[in-house]
Amino acid sequence: MSTDNLTKKDENEEAIIVENPFHSARLKPKRKGKKPPKLLAVVHQSGCTGCEICIQGCPVDSIELVPGPNPENPQFQQTVEIDLARCIGCQNCSQDCPWETIIMYEHNDAFTAWSGETLFSELYIDENKVEEIKKSVVSE
Repeated sequence: MSTDNLTKKDENEEAIIVENPFHSARLKPKRKGKKPPKLLAVVHQSGCTGCEICIQGCPVDSIELVPGPNPENPQFQQTVEIDLARCIGCQNCSQDCPWETIIMYEHNDAFTAWSGETLFSELYIDENKVEEIKKSVVSE
């Protein structure tokens, strides 16, 4: 499974999750190399405090902040997520996390773990939301 087609199952139907082409992380360099890394990092967001310690140790800048649910106070209940398309599997973030909420998974298992552990994502969104964003960008 590629990062283009992460799936997250709802109770009644399966939502198709795709990379958000409008996220600022898409302007950063892509991961280099012919083979994907053996391990990928996944944040278990239910335990993440958004302390940002993991961001400092990432050599490829693949960890992004996800604002909290209140747009008036985005730092409250913020969390982080890892861009699976750029993660190189170095394990720095999992070793640095004081809450032990970043776990390394085998490459193919990481996508399943991501779908079960990600509460909020700005990098990977429902394909229907991409269309909404596209319409709002065009109308501006």
